[in-house]
Amino acid sequence: MTIWQAIILAIIEGITEFLPVSSTGHMIIASSFMGISHLEFTKMFTVNIQFGAILSVIVLYWKRFFQSTQFYFKLFIAFLPAAFFGFLLNDLIDAMLESVVVVAVSLLVGGIILVFIDRIANEDAEDREISYFEALKIGLFQCIAMIPGVSRSASTIIGGMIQGLSRKQAAEFSFFLAVPTMAAAGGYKLLKTYDTIQASDIQTLLIGNLVAFVVAMMAIKFFISFLTKYGFKVFGYYRIVLGLVLLGLLASGYKLDIV
Repeated sequence: MTIWQAIILAIIEGITEFLPVSSTGHMIIASSFMGISHLEFTKMFTVNIQFGAILSVIVLYWKRFFQSTQFYFKLFIAFLPAAFFGFLLNDLIDAMLESVVVVAVSLLVGGIILVFIDRIANEDAEDREISYFEALKIGLFQCIAMIPGVSRSASTIIGGMIQGLSRKQAAEFSFFLAVPTMAAAGGYKLLKTYDTIQASDIQTLLIGNLVAFVVAMMAIKFFISFLTKYGFKVFGYYRIVLGLVLLGLLASGYKLDIV
């Protein structure tokens, strides 16, 4: 992987991590087009640069992230389902990560859901305390995102809206939940692959995390403003178009699957 390829992937991560379009799906597609999807370092890199993205949440929401112990317990409860099922289904998840078909279908189906999901939005909802049981249910929704192309952001925001949260509050809780979830996933991946990292790879990882951090900061600010005003439809249509394009390319014989 070259530095420029790393920067491209990091930009994609920063833009898509907190948008309901699936960062994993986009990085699988991009790395496949660049011909580097088969590299073990690429798979580790796409998980590792999530550290840069989650740091952007901590910086942007500094005062709100460091608050009551009760807040951390709720995040922990919401995180538990993903930790349990992620460990239990690790091999299956890795297998799904190796197919652009799974990504394309997930983008398409998820896009159709997003086009209609605004109908459940409670525009009059005021920010309130999220209960422990609501946090758990949002965490269960997060597990759906283990399927590449689904989008962790989309699944958790929808899970929050179903509990009666406003779009903004659901999105912000999704951002907060990303911190322990992505830190655990990145840490676990790093623990499994650290012995394969070469000295020359460290610079690539640092640059990738820095780029992901800066881009994610801008993406979060844009997303909150856009989501509050316009809802999910634009993201839904984008996912549908991208999913159909990918399925069309695959049907025409274009080689996109990861080897």
